[in-house]
Amino acid sequence: MAGVDAHQPLVFAPAGRVWATEPAVPDAREAEWDPLLVCVAGYLLTSVGRIHQLFGALEAIHLAVITGFLALALFVVDTREERRVRLVLAPATKLLLALLCWMILSVPGALRVGDSFLLVFDNFIKTALMSIVVAASVRSAADVERLLFVYLAGAVVYASVVLSRFDLGAGDAWRLGKLYYYDANDFATFMVTAMPLGIYFLHAGRRGSVRLFAAGGLVILTLGFVWSGSRGGFIALAAVVAYIVFRFTAIPLRWRVSGTALVLVVLLATASDHYWEQMGTITSDADYNQTAETGRLQIWNRGFGYMLSNPVFGVGPGNFQTAEGTLSPFADRQQFGVGVRWNAAHNSFIQVGAELGLVGLALFVAMITAAFRGLPTSSPMTPALAASIIGFVVGAFFLSLAYAEMLYMLVALAVGLQKVQQCCE
Repeated sequence: MAGVDAHQPLVFAPAGRVWATEPAVPDAREAEWDPLLVCVAGYLLTSVGRIHQLFGALEAIHLAVITGFLALALFVVDTREERRVRLVLAPATKLLLALLCWMILSVPGALRVGDSFLLVFDNFIKTALMSIVVAASVRSAADVERLLFVYLAGAVVYASVVLSRFDLGAGDAWRLGKLYYYDANDFATFMVTAMPLGIYFLHAGRRGSVRLFAAGGLVILTLGFVWSGSRGGFIALAAVVAYIVFRFTAIPLRWRVSGTALVLVVLLATASDHYWEQMGTITSDADYNQTAETGRLQIWNRGFGYMLSNPVFGVGPGNFQTAEGTLSPFADRQQFGVGVRWNAAHNSFIQVGAELGLVGLALFVAMITAAFRGLPTSSPMTPALAASIIGFVVGAFFLSLAYAEMLYMLVALAVGLQKVQQCCE
């Protein structure tokens, strides 16, 4: 709507159906952080940024549990109309809830029921619930922007700690390995999802300190990305850069080019010969991913087999590795004392298809698509969030991240932005 300040708090009519922005003096309480938004920010920092695992004192006080519990409790007692659940029942949210229900239905028939039960009821159900809380907690576009900055800050802090505590060596130690919670490939995807937000705040930051943090953050994210040595991450970065340059039209071209140039300069200046040798094997026919039985192509092929053999409910949530150890053509070797590797899917879409069947895969893909397509065209934050989702999707094509909080927090922020934008129109 013309003349609407996207950062102005929303005012809801008593019936809850007509929304407008306050033309007079905005309520100062709505314009600032409130306890619920602070707890949601803390949850983002712990669930995605894993900040509690970076600093022992935060893990000792169970910060992740505290922030999640307080956010949920504050949301339940918050009676303001703009934070009602019905306002975030967008297609992406409904599909997320449908995916959760399908996962629950898939538990009884799982290869290992206990593994599926723990994944669903001790993990994913909390992720899905908190995704709704995060989306519903935002009151205005300014709140979405705040949480996007928190997401960026979490990635920068994580990368900074990794760079300060881990060293690269010679030979096979030229790249990062197992880190805090994430491995090097997951870490690379996390960095890629945060980079578009850095470019957004480099241009749109309302204070010089924010723009300076965004510039320094992009350098740190890129250096951490290079240290990861991830080939899948490299492909994801290429996709994000292409999207930013050609589709990130909410930001003037000179800013888009400047932001991506900063990333590319750091990458070119810091990447070692080992790094470029590794990237050069992406299309090599001799790479183990194409030739070895534990390579990605062979695993994906077997994953399609599990999917087609169990097309309705799959092998059960969290049971892809069990399928590799019990259903794969190599599983019989174990009775002869020959070890068989219980591989991860290394592809989030094959992971979901094999574990939840074709219906689960359809729900998963539809949820991501709905979150992406539901982003409002009129918001300057839309291209940044869209680029972050693209970065995750491309990176997750090579990783087992189907149930990772990273995805569901991006979906939550997309739904939250869609909510506040619809309320302003």
